[in-house]
Amino acid sequence: MPSLAAYLDHTLLRPDATRAEIRQLCAEARQFGFATVCVPPYFVAEAAAQLRGTDVGICTVVGFPLGYAMATVKAIEAERALHDGATEVDMVLNIAAFKSGETAVCAEEIAALALICHEAGAILKVIIETALLTEAEIVGAGQLAAAAGADFVKTSTGFASRGASVEDIRLLRAHLPAHTRIKAAGGIRTRAQADALRAAGADRLGCSASVAIVTSAVTSPPTSSSEPAAAADDASPSSAY
Repeated sequence: MPSLAAYLDHTLLRPDATRAEIRQLCAEARQFGFATVCVPPYFVAEAAAQLRGTDVGICTVVGFPLGYAMATVKAIEAERALHDGATEVDMVLNIAAFKSGETAVCAEEIAALALICHEAGAILKVIIETALLTEAEIVGAGQLAAAAGADFVKTSTGFASRGASVEDIRLLRAHLPAHTRIKAAGGIRTRAQADALRAAGADRLGCSASVAIVTSAVTSPPTSSSEPAAAADDASPSSAY
C-alpha cells in the first residue's frame, strides 16, 4: 500500500514564490516521496532539473487561476510547460463559458489540451472550481471534463472562497466514470482532512502543508467536512518554509 505521501502533490503557487522556495519544495518532495511538485509555469524547468532521476513528477498550472484565457493561449502554455519538463498539467476550466451554457467551448478546449498532454505522455487534470458551482453544475462540469479526455477532475485552485470538501468528492465520485480520477485541493491542512478526502474517493490531494500532513499523527476528522477553507490555501507556504 503506497504511503500517504505518494498521493500528495506538494504545492507552491503563491504569486511571490521564489526560486529558493521552489528548490526547497523539490528537496522536500525527494525526501518524503510526494507524487509531484506543483509549481508555477515559470519554475517548471527549475523543478525538472532539481528532480531529474527521481520518481517525483512535475505538475504545473494552465489558465490559472481564473480559467478564462482563450483556448489557444492555454494550448501554448501547456506546450511550453511540457517542453520544460512538466509531466502533469492542471488546467482551469473556462468557468465563464461553462456558466454561460457554452459547454461545447469548454469541451473543445479540454479535448485539445488532453491531446497535447497525452501525445507527450503527460496527465491532464481539469480544475472545475467547485466553490463557484451548484451541485448540478459540479456534476455537469466533472462529466464534461471526463468525456473530453481529462485524466483527473480537480476541485479547486485554492484561490476561491473555499477549497475541497468531502461532499464535493463524494458527489464527483458518484457521477464520474470509474477510470476518471479525482484530485482534491484547497484548504487541506491536516492528516485528518487528507484521510477523510481519500476515504470519500479522492485519488490525489494538492497541498501546500504536505510536510506537516505526512509527519503528523492521525487525528480525529474535522467537525464539518465542508467548512470553508481560506482562499488560496494551496498557494500558501507550508509550515516547513
